[in-house]
This record gives sequence, C-alpha cells and structure tokens, in this order.
Amino acid sequence: MDGVIIIDKPAGKTSHDVVSAVKKILGVRKAGHTGTLDPMATGVLPVCLNEATKLASFLTEDNKEYRATMLLGVKTDTLDTEGKIIGQCDHIAVTGEKIRKVMMQMVGTIKQVPPAYSAVKYSGKPLYKWARSGVFFKVEPREVTIHSLVIEDISLPCVTFRVVCSKGTYIRTLCSDVGDLLGCGACLCNLR
Repeated sequence: MDGVIIIDKPAGKTSHDVVSAVKKILGVRKAGHTGTLDPMATGVLPVCLNEATKLASFLTEDNKEYRATMLLGVKTDTLDTEGKIIGQCDHIAVTGEKIRKVMMQMVGTIKQVPPAYSAVKYSGKPLYKWARSGVFFKVEPREVTIHSLVIEDISLPCVTFRVVCSKGTYIRTLCSDVGDLLGCGACLCNLR
C-alpha cells in the first residue's frame, strides 16, 4: 500500500507514536510523518506510506495554520504547560489593547530561537534528548514568517489566536516571546 493518510493526532501522543501505530495497523514496511507535532498538540498529521515517503519533503514546504491558546503569567522550561514552571507573574497588568499591539508586532518575518525541548538536531541528536539529560546548547535564531495572526479571544490569563506561518515556526516560542514583550511571561497551553 502506497499513499498518504491524514491522521487527526490526539493529545498525549508523539508524531512517532502515531507513525508506529499506523505501520502496525496497516502492516506497511515504511511510513513517515511530514512534520513533528508536539505531544500536547492535536490536529492534522499527514503520514506517507511506503513509496509515498519519497514525497514527504514536498509536503512539508507549505505554510501551517494553528489555533493556539497561551497562558500569560507562567514561564516553563518547555515553553508549554507540560513543562516545569521556572517563573510566575501573579499580577498580570496588561490590557487587551496591549496584547493585540504586541502580537501584531510578530506578523512578518521574525527571528525565532527553537525551544530546548524540540526535534531540532544538534550533532545528529534532537535537542529534546540533550535537554532531558540536562545538556543545553545555545541555538542560533532562525528566520520564520508569520503570515497572519488573528486573536479570537482574550479571557485573562488566556489568549486564543489563529496563526498562519511558515514551516519551522514554533508556536511555543511565539507565545514565550509575546509573554516576554508583555513583561509577564507566557507559555502555550493548547495547540491544534
């Protein structure tokens, strides 16, 4: 069986978990996903089967669209609510207008540092594996493009938004950067 199947990845599963399950269920020899989704994320995960794995690199070039919720006032080591809290702001003194202004500054081409807990490789090993063993590296910022960002809801301390972005954009980093600019910190708490 060759082709691409679209999986609605559930929260709590890694992209690798999903590919392994697909291989087992369908009995295929080769399978691979077209881009890593964080374990907490839900949503579309294309899985290429057998000969279609040769097409995977072509499928990863397109823009991505996400719906995300960030939690203001909390900073974690993983930049999401699954990580260890490394900072908290008990009094979030920001207005909806200030949030909108800061978030709109992110639209366009920006520099972004990949999270320490990410699939980006250093010396052939994903950063998250280094981080889990207590080893951290200074990673150079990468250029990404935020094509559009629409705030759907502000119910402090949470902000829900939609974003269309280039491949390689980390929504966890986007949330963290917004929190830093607001002066209260932030982390990702939901991603689809």
